[in-house]
Amino acid sequence: MKGLTKNLDLSVLEELTIEANPGDLDADKIAVLKNSAVNRVSLGVQTFDDKMLKKIGRSHLEKDIYENIDRLKLAGFDNISIDLIYALPGQTMEQVKENVAKAIGLDIPHMSLYSLILENHTVFMNRMRRGKLPLPKEEVEAEMFEYIIAELERAGFEHYEISNFSKPGFESRHNLMYWDNAEYYGIGAGASGYVNGVRYKNHGPIRHYLNAVEEGNARITEEHLSQKEQMEEEMFLGLRKKSGVSMARFEEKFGRSFDGLYGEIVKDLVQQGLMQIEGDRVRMTKRGLFLGDTVAERFILE
Repeated sequence: MKGLTKNLDLSVLEELTIEANPGDLDADKIAVLKNSAVNRVSLGVQTFDDKMLKKIGRSHLEKDIYENIDRLKLAGFDNISIDLIYALPGQTMEQVKENVAKAIGLDIPHMSLYSLILENHTVFMNRMRRGKLPLPKEEVEAEMFEYIIAELERAGFEHYEISNFSKPGFESRHNLMYWDNAEYYGIGAGASGYVNGVRYKNHGPIRHYLNAVEEGNARITEEHLSQKEQMEEEMFLGLRKKSGVSMARFEEKFGRSFDGLYGEIVKDLVQQGLMQIEGDRVRMTKRGLFLGDTVAERFILE
């Protein structure tokens, strides 16, 4: 934090988020955060079920969630977010309902809810390939998704992005920047950035990063995006938002006709009930949001 304040003017800072796991933030660490420029805390809760937490390899317990939230509120933090995962192995609809109720009961302004994503070379993926991972069926996962949206909206949250819900004014500013396909700097070991159409990633861990900085180039990879790729990403990312994509902004940014590129695709998706047009904007319906990746694939340009 001292390094940041030494080299950056934080007087115009809108949001500085720190991510932590429940149980990581004791009173001393929270005091340090409160005396810094940090104004938002995101906790990786995942679930309130102690047995499920152990099953997915998390070290915290349900009690740690409440203790950390209480400590943060007592210190004066009001912009608190949690991450939850649903469609976990063996998870039932009743367990999802219980998780949602407990999350709402925390009285915090932001939540991110993700369905379990299986990555290659992980324990869960290996179990699934051996037929030993009892994941909820797709129709049950869809029912969970619809229930989560309905309950959180009833509790005053806006479903402003596929996986994100907030009370008014508490939308995640840095994530909105990603979904708007805006540019951003990645600073530090392992950080990613996107500037002038170049997506890059820095060296990590810290010792490799420091050595690379001394040698004059902190970046380990660079990807130069073509206009075609930038337009595709504008759609992939923008359609994650409830507000969708502005056709006028798209044309101004890329100098291409939106209708010429995507008019027939949008028309077809509207007929399928997956998208809708509202004035200048195209956005996904609730059904479209659940099938987000399937819809996004339609915007790959040949």
